Amino acid sequence: MRVSRLYAPTLRENPTEAEIVSHQLMLRAGMMHKVASGIYTYLPLGWRVMKKIMDIIRDEMDKVGGQEICMPVVQPAEIWQESGRWQVYGAELWRVKDRHERDFCLGPTHEELITSHIRNDVRSYKQLPMLPYQIQVKFRDERRPRFGLMRGREFMMKDMYSFDRDEEALEKTYWQLYQAYDNIFRRCGLDCRAVEADSGAIGGSGSHEFMALSENGESMILYCGSCDYAATDEIAAVEPVGVDQGQALDEAKEVYTPDCMSVEDVAAFLGVAPSKMVKTMCYQADDEVVAVLIRGDRQINEVKLQNILGCCNLVFATEEAVRAVGMEPGFCGPVGINKKIRVIADSEVPLVVNHGCGAHKKDYHLINVNYGLDYTADIVADIRMVEVGDICPRCGKPLLGARGIEVGQVFKLHTKYSSALGARYIDENGEEHDMVMGCYGIGVGRTMAAVIEQSNDQYGIIWPMAVAPYQVMILPVNDKDEWLVEQAEALYQELLGRGVEVIIDDRHERPGVKFNDADLIGFPLRVTFGKKCRETGKVEIKVRASGEVIETDLAAVADLLQDMIKKSI
Repeated sequence: MRVSRLYAPTLRENPTEAEIVSHQLMLRAGMMHKVASGIYTYLPLGWRVMKKIMDIIRDEMDKVGGQEICMPVVQPAEIWQESGRWQVYGAELWRVKDRHERDFCLGPTHEELITSHIRNDVRSYKQLPMLPYQIQVKFRDERRPRFGLMRGREFMMKDMYSFDRDEEALEKTYWQLYQAYDNIFRRCGLDCRAVEADSGAIGGSGSHEFMALSENGESMILYCGSCDYAATDEIAAVEPVGVDQGQALDEAKEVYTPDCMSVEDVAAFLGVAPSKMVKTMCYQADDEVVAVLIRGDRQINEVKLQNILGCCNLVFATEEAVRAVGMEPGFCGPVGINKKIRVIADSEVPLVVNHGCGAHKKDYHLINVNYGLDYTADIVADIRMVEVGDICPRCGKPLLGARGIEVGQVFKLHTKYSSALGARYIDENGEEHDMVMGCYGIGVGRTMAAVIEQSNDQYGIIWPMAVAPYQVMILPVNDKDEWLVEQAEALYQELLGRGVEVIIDDRHERPGVKFNDADLIGFPLRVTFGKKCRETGKVEIKVRASGEVIETDLAAVADLLQDMIKKSI
């Protein structure tokens, strides 16, 4: 490819809309164009990277027995209604109607559709396991698309679905795919950590997310430096810690607390630590108002709470809804709650002795309140947000934290979809069973963005060789020097003949512009034909990742480049 013919409109300045490095550099390097919020066109350089990532994915999926298919984006509502996800999926499901007013959706994922195919085509245990996969565009109507390819409304995803005969077989398949994912991200040049994760709208139980470590990651990872425990903050577990355990139980009494609305205000007024308070938060869980109790210095993990409640929608209850169930907004407490209201308490709440809490009337709180004596809860469970420094649930050491970008996730679906949609097989004894399923997704665009987040400097992108748009850039400094241009052209043609992915900057531009664009786009190897080449017969090879400059004879440069590429992939 010649730069003079390349469709790559580079920019000198960061676009104002781009908040993180990968978004900035993909726009500046001419790799994509914004079409609408969360929707992008991939230009030639960006699409070459995407195709390379997809080729790596295909290679690893085929190695474990995957079979590539391509399902339609548009899916009929009936199969989503059959699985029960038509309403459960929420506002992110992009619903559309055809001219006959029939309901369809733009697929955010394809569990329903692939299960409907398999139930019709696979009947015998001899046909299992089955591992169909696709790499295809998905749609999710994100409320707030942001960070470029990190959270878009249209995106490219690889999704594989496994169909096995039993849980033992699923376990084997799951860990095969887990290893394949590790291989994929390593080959893409990513530093990834697999962590326990929430299954979210996909469902099932048992899931790992593959997180590319990055300070710009939107997910928080909690991990232990002493054992192998690691999880997203959505599901991270922790050992409950008591407060003043062993202290004699006092009698609860009401205290006037004027102008104290926050836990911190009340604790300061009472002269106690926030850990000696229990706060009561009211949530609207679908059509039900619930009271949620947590220690005053903790935060509620709404993912854990929603999973425990099993509700589709979870939001804070309005003041009107709180008053309607006999509670006072801002002064809610666990004592004397309407018996029709379900109470969910974090597992630490029963361990706080003689705590303070709201008294259900304005400007009043209770002190010396104790779980089991003054109140109880319908559910006691871990519903708190784990933080760095909390105790590891496996080994008791303090947890560490890091931010990460989710690039892939594997799920054990079990029989969630096969049971609902009737995907069954007949075993060797003639008995019928639900197929046991797994699901395995990779965000292709997210993977590209994550590579950039991990591999960049002040000048631009630093592509790993395996996913770089071109492996070698040839840069003749003086385009008016015919001999120099001829030598650069000869190397270009030789590398093309050897199958090297090479691009030559044949533009009539200043050397500084050429150098800046080469660094911005991030070609792994740059060969410079300058004044030294005419004088000594030597050219310079610059390694983008390390900045190392290697001088070599013109006659040896092609062999050296090919050897460097081979060692880098």
